[in-house]
Amino acid sequence: MSISQKIKNWFETKYLFVIRREEDFSVINSFSLTKIKIGLLTFLGFILVFGLALILSKTLLGRWFDPVHQESENTEKLIALSATVDSLYKEVHAKDQYVTNIMHLIRGEVMDTTGQRPEEATLEMDRRGIDLYKRGEATQRILDEFETQPSEGSFERLSSGTFTEVYFFPPLQGLVTSSFDPAAEHFGVDIVAAEDEPVKSIAAGSVIFAHWTLETGYNIGVQHSNELISIYKHNSVLLKKVGDLVQAGEIISIIGNTGEQTTGQHLHLELWYKGTPLNPQEFITFD
Repeated sequence: MSISQKIKNWFETKYLFVIRREEDFSVINSFSLTKIKIGLLTFLGFILVFGLALILSKTLLGRWFDPVHQESENTEKLIALSATVDSLYKEVHAKDQYVTNIMHLIRGEVMDTTGQRPEEATLEMDRRGIDLYKRGEATQRILDEFETQPSEGSFERLSSGTFTEVYFFPPLQGLVTSSFDPAAEHFGVDIVAAEDEPVKSIAAGSVIFAHWTLETGYNIGVQHSNELISIYKHNSVLLKKVGDLVQAGEIISIIGNTGEQTTGQHLHLELWYKGTPLNPQEFITFD
């Protein structure tokens, strides 16, 4: 018998598989397979097991068998922890800043939103090279005593003729609900306007403080030429910081209802000239 015939017989040899009952050895089922079929079934079984193992290694068993999967999970956890730490750091920093500001307020000092005292802020020349906002002694006194209201009769009353040639931009349009009354220690006017109304600077100048206090909430002050200062209290948001140069009519804050000395949404506006309060209604029309 030739070799080719032997090989053919080897492949064509059939094997009978019989399934019997254990009790009486009766035949339940039987089937025959050649070596080629056995090989194909073995190969298909191997492919099936390999594919299933590959799927499980990428899903349910990924954390044990796939190092990339574990590395991805660790990376996600690190990113989440980093975001949490960053958030906690900002919260702790904000609380520390709040406590620091409270301590300075207790000592009679005024702090801006960056943690600097207003007197430490540097007033620079504007881009045209014009130094408009020099600070005099009276202006510095307002900054030093901003949180302590002056006593009755301690200021000289100035007439509106002091600024007859100056045009002041209305900070907003609204209704004046409380007028200028130095005798009652009310050194400005209260203007009620629409919700979220933007507050504008009455004239060109430089921001000399932008801070928050328990009594008046968010406050911002602008130094104008000729040692004139405008102060805006009870804002909900401050849009400028110390040292910013602003133009007349430029938005500097948003009207609000912050601070303990407010009973509703409004803007409290004060004008100070060389340490003396002025009546804003003598220079500005609000309606």
